[in-house]
Amino acid sequence: MRREGALRRLTVDGTVWLWNVRHRHPDCRTVLTLRRAEHRHALLRLVFRNAPGRAVAGFPMGTGEVAAGGGWLNLNEPGVVRRFLEEALTRGLVPTTNGETEEDGWPLFDTLTEADPSSAQLQRPVRPRTRAAAAVPAVDVRRTLRPSR
Repeated sequence: MRREGALRRLTVDGTVWLWNVRHRHPDCRTVLTLRRAEHRHALLRLVFRNAPGRAVAGFPMGTGEVAAGGGWLNLNEPGVVRRFLEEALTRGLVPTTNGETEEDGWPLFDTLTEADPSSAQLQRPVRPRTRAAAAVPAVDVRRTLRPSR
């Protein structure tokens, strides 16, 4: 079983990315954090907050699942994370210098679920994979231990 917040590796076009997903309170939000392995202090946080027509975690969804407008994505799936990463790179959201950048994740969600309607499934999949993850080429995913503080 994967521990919430544990760093995971994702290799895309030869670049190693570290990422994790966490659910936070009191304002009920799910956060996808991304950074290049070689840039420890340049973080992008995509934040998904509960709002009318927007849902994060909670029943009947699991941690890391976000839904809106009939679309549903599981942020624990490497293929889904890759799609968010590619869209963030396209928009120039990923920082290249030290610091944390926090962005609303819903505009990216909307773009991804509109671009590929087959990935926007509100129903929970029978298998622990989304169609979005299956549509993305294979990626190298490994667990990475959290650095000690």
